Parts: sequence; structure tokens; C-alpha cells
Amino acid sequence: MPPSHASTSDSKPAGPSDGVQSLERAFDLLERMADAGGEVGLSELSASSGLPLPTIHRLMRTLVVCGYVRQQPNRRYALGPRLIRLGESASRLLGTWARPYLQRLVEETGETANMALLDGDEIVYVAQVPSKHSMRMFTEVGRRVLPHSTGVGKALLAHTPADEVRALLARTGMPAATEKTITTPDGFLDALEQVRRAGYAVDDNEQEIGVRCLAVSVPDSPTSAAISISGPAGRVTETATERIVPILQEIAKELSVALASSGPTA
Repeated sequence: MPPSHASTSDSKPAGPSDGVQSLERAFDLLERMADAGGEVGLSELSASSGLPLPTIHRLMRTLVVCGYVRQQPNRRYALGPRLIRLGESASRLLGTWARPYLQRLVEETGETANMALLDGDEIVYVAQVPSKHSMRMFTEVGRRVLPHSTGVGKALLAHTPADEVRALLARTGMPAATEKTITTPDGFLDALEQVRRAGYAVDDNEQEIGVRCLAVSVPDSPTSAAISISGPAGRVTETATERIVPILQEIAKELSVALASSGPTA
């Protein structure tokens, strides 16, 4: 994230460029709050952004009035409930934008293609294009699952610090969806190491017996996102994996470029 630079004075009359700068700063503060877990103090924001406290206080006061930030009883600031509606709408659009890439994934692999996000401690599926095979996998869009039993969960958490992964697993627990589900933090961290080495994640009968999934994260996505294919274990074999993974990785890169290309509108 580019560093913010403090102005020398907040007392001069605001012009058009000042309004744009304030808007950029406000969004920068919201992103810094999200990176910090959703709740911060003004001094923390000042230290990370380089902005003076009076400027941050003025911007936060405006965000509070608009409902995008709320002030806690302990005087720290938290992301506000009005952001939920924006996030839900953006998630739906993200799935819509990804659909052509998922369609290509189905055409090139023959299996059902999915897109999922990490939302808090859960995985939420935001898009799916089904396989044309009569025997195929279905995951309802909007479905939420725990990360430890899914390929997309492994892909999304592969580069998260181990202590944060352990904290997440402590909050969610690690219930067994099948007899193959990983149910210990050490086992899951070992699986994440395998993902980092291989460049892709596998769910091998861990969410549902008879189903195998391959997943990769979308690099540099504006929010943590992963794409995957899922199919019967008899079709998604080790030999098929060697063919499918490069396709997954290439389409993830192309989707990343598409999500990042928000050129000027005027």
C-alpha cells in the first residue's frame, strides 16, 4: 500500500484536489483498519499512515457520521456496519467478473469450477460454473465452510503466518467432515507447507468422500480469493492433476490482471 503523506496544514479552504486527497486518505485508513483486524486506535493509524492525529481524527469523525466506522466504548475505532452492504455487493460482482474465467476453466479441464473468498474465519463460495459431465460436483453459491477441510481454504491460508493460522483454527475448531479431514493444527500447517512447495492445494476426500478438489489462490487479488476445480476422485487423478494445475495457475493469473485493471473512467 503506498504510504500516505501528511499535509502541513488543515486550515486552508478545501479545493477540488483537497477533496480527492481526503477521499484517498479515508479509503487508505479503512484499508489499514482492515489489515489491523478491523479495530484500531488513532495513534496506531497515525504511526502506520504518517498522517498527523488532527487529520486522522477529522477523517474518522466523518466516517463515523457516515456509518462506515464506529467508535467503541474504549475509544478505539472499528469498521462500521454500513460496510457490510458494500462488501456483500462487491462479493457478488467479484463472482460475476470471475465467471468467464471459470467457464474457461470448465472448458479446459472438464470439471466444475469454483471461486471462493476468505470472509473472517470462513470460506464463502461466490461463483461456480458446473461441469458438463452427468456426474459432477455442485457447491451452492453463498455456502460457507471451514477452511481446514477445503482446497480453497488451504490455498487462501498458505502464506498466512503460522500463529495466525493456529488462532483461526482455535476459534473455528477442526471438526471432521470425513475420515480424511485434517483435524490437528500441526497437520494443517504441514499441509500448508506442501501447498507452498507445490504451488497448489488439494482436498482429497476431506470435505466429501469421493470428491477431489484442486485449488490455487488468485495472486494480488484485492481481497483474498481462490479458484478451484472439483470432481469425482476417479476423474481428478494424479495424472489429471499434472494437466489441470498449470491451467488453474494460468487462469488465476489472468483473473488477477482483470481484477487489477481498473483504468481511469474520465
